Amino acid sequence: MRIGQAVDIHQLCNGRDLILGGVKIEHEKGLLGHSDADVLTHAIMESVLGALALGDLGKHFPDTDPKYKGVSSMILLEHVYHLMDEKGYKIGNIDSTILAEKPKMAPYIQKMRENIASILHCNVDKISIKATRGEKLGFVGNEEGILSMAVCLLEEK
Repeated sequence: MRIGQAVDIHQLCNGRDLILGGVKIEHEKGLLGHSDADVLTHAIMESVLGALALGDLGKHFPDTDPKYKGVSSMILLEHVYHLMDEKGYKIGNIDSTILAEKPKMAPYIQKMRENIASILHCNVDKISIKATRGEKLGFVGNEEGILSMAVCLLEEK
């Protein structure tokens, strides 16, 4: 077994879609980034890469490479899945948390879980996604950004 953990943060801004777990969420702001800035999927990918000791997202998908401009993080997650598969591992489980003041995440979480489980070729019950607010404290509470954390357990196939 191998364990990985990660944190990812993106700034909220006007003129972008808010994408989390591959789900477009209705909100007046989106996340700023080179790709679609899916902070949840980024944290999950980095936890898997960390468990495999393969570095971070910037090593695999540099923001200086134009081919990743606006790319869906679901495509990047598929690449991470293939790295994990090639190394002889599968998902044991993933536990993740989204910290966002707004919008409410509850209506979207099941679809996020399904999207991620589908790409990682595992049962949806191996993917946990929770959400909490910033309680008006810090950059999350002031609606300046969204933070996600993830921990994964990988098992040998």
